[in-house]
Amino acid sequence: MEYQNLLVEIKEGIARITVNRPKVLNALNDQTMEELRVAFLDLRRREDVHGILFTGSGEKAFIAGADINELATQSPLEGKDRSRRGHHILEIIENLGKPVVAAINGYALGGGCEIAMACHIRIASDNAKIGQPEVKLGIVAGYGGTQRLTRLVGLGRALEILLTGEPISAHRAYEIGLVNAVYPQAELITQAENLLKKIIANGPVAVKLTMEAAIHGSQMSLAEGLNLEANLFSVSCTTEDMREGTRAFVEKRPAKFTGK
Repeated sequence: MEYQNLLVEIKEGIARITVNRPKVLNALNDQTMEELRVAFLDLRRREDVHGILFTGSGEKAFIAGADINELATQSPLEGKDRSRRGHHILEIIENLGKPVVAAINGYALGGGCEIAMACHIRIASDNAKIGQPEVKLGIVAGYGGTQRLTRLVGLGRALEILLTGEPISAHRAYEIGLVNAVYPQAELITQAENLLKKIIANGPVAVKLTMEAAIHGSQMSLAEGLNLEANLFSVSCTTEDMREGTRAFVEKRPAKFTGK
């Protein structure tokens, strides 16, 4: 697919997806959401891609929200369909099986905040503003904001953000655990790349299974999560990567993982 609103680059096992609509602060319209769906599915299949860096173009915005022109004319049925399509695309990101790091380089509002929360790790530039302003438009967050935000920062803090509609600073987002780190904007992409390089240097199968255990286990009871962990640990013990990793440790040398 030839993308109109995305830039996709692949280098040394890392794919970089950039939402490229700077004139509208990278706002999400239906075309952009469909391109994101196609791009992430393609990267999930590619064996030469082990991690994804996700960001927005320019210095002002990661994604400043939805395209209000599309929202303003939708019927209730169209609204529900749009919300469910968004859920599906964000579930693809969350369950990709490869680490996705959101580099939040400015405004991450509404759908932008929701997409960032579907990514596995979030880092932000020190000028970032993050929030869910939907109530100011008379609507409810529709791409998972009411659910993922609560799970990430707790009910009270999530409701403050959701009900006031006011964005919070990058440093406040760090304080409440919504982002993992804050950097000067000039360093943000480099820091995201360095983080991904550390992750993808590990056993690919182990990374995938660890993500599955953590993400799905967080939605289970502790007993169910522990059972899932034990099953996935057992699977990891059957891999060539496990044998290579343990042998390399004993032999005091770097492991050469093959993802098998």
